[in-house]
Amino acid sequence: MNVGIFTDTYFPQVSGVATSIKTLKENLEKKGHAVYIFTTTDPHVDKDTVEPNVFRFASVPFVSFTDRRIAVRGLFHALQVAKELQLDIVHTQTEFSMGYIGKFVARNLKIPCVHTYHTMYEDYLHYVMNGHLLRPYHVKQMSRAFLYHMTAVVAPSDRVIDTLNGYGVKSPIRIIPTGVDLTKFSQPTTRNIRKELNIKPDQPVLLSLSRVAYEKKINVLIDSMPKLLAKRPDLVLIVVGNGPAIDDLKQQAQDLKLGDHVIFTGEVNHDDVANYYQAANLFVSASDTESQGLTYIEALAAGIKIVVHSSDYTNDLLTDPTLGTTFDSEDEMIGQIYRYLDHPHAYDDPAPRKQKLYEISADCFGDRIVKFYQDAQVLYDVLKFDTVNVSE
Repeated sequence: MNVGIFTDTYFPQVSGVATSIKTLKENLEKKGHAVYIFTTTDPHVDKDTVEPNVFRFASVPFVSFTDRRIAVRGLFHALQVAKELQLDIVHTQTEFSMGYIGKFVARNLKIPCVHTYHTMYEDYLHYVMNGHLLRPYHVKQMSRAFLYHMTAVVAPSDRVIDTLNGYGVKSPIRIIPTGVDLTKFSQPTTRNIRKELNIKPDQPVLLSLSRVAYEKKINVLIDSMPKLLAKRPDLVLIVVGNGPAIDDLKQQAQDLKLGDHVIFTGEVNHDDVANYYQAANLFVSASDTESQGLTYIEALAAGIKIVVHSSDYTNDLLTDPTLGTTFDSEDEMIGQIYRYLDHPHAYDDPAPRKQKLYEISADCFGDRIVKFYQDAQVLYDVLKFDTVNVSE
């Protein structure tokens, strides 16, 4: 099968969407399919760089998200490339520029167009003119317009499918959580992160790894550190990533006089993140906006337990304390962190973890997507046949 993935976000940009797409591409290729990425130009990629099966289209920074890009031309060029590649299916991964180009290509080639709805935009409206310009109603209208006449839609979680159903989306929707390449997180470490950060081997370490944005609620973790240090005076929180909230968080840590107890590493290469997971005792997150939490399943793949904010998604993910647990309040979060740090081997039954690792594996993810493509092709043929009958 020749698959065209259309996305505004791709490596070297760092995001859960970029990671999800790269994971999908690599796994589909392992299964014998040809995958072609149609994406935006990037200032960190020289225009003369050769990227096999990656086609980049002229772009500019996106309003209010300057580290993200939006294509400004390339409609007919993309169509010509897609014709030459003889695409069998288009898979869009954005509701913006490259997504509309993907829909245009699929319509002209008369092939199925499927879409993965990654982002819960209502959680991000505050980025645009401090929330004074766009409202949830606008998100509903935008989403319905983009998904109109889409062959089928992937929802990474129950929260996403519930939202799309609430928007009145009529296209068939299937829940397929993003998977991770387990081998990348089970390999021996290539760097001693603790030594590099001057952390002793026996010191307890909490890890936050994400885009450092306000909705990730990293400020809640930092605010809890004085209480945690009262019982665990050698505790360290490592904050991995970069983003718009970084300066405010550094100031918060300074105001609380946390010193070396909170370490900011900045952005790290995704191929290196396994070293950070394996340097930690626990992965923690107070974010209440996750629709699929890719870093959560990376942490599970790396073999560390996670303590994260309660939601339909996280409650479904963490079905056993051997994997981790969820919380609804700061005090509950602190108590659960203490529980895991004080009793590190109390929840080590391998059976639940083994089952969960298969469910979150890239191989399982790829199998489910391939089946989704096959079903979409059948559905497309049926819809096309029905359309002919109606017109006659």
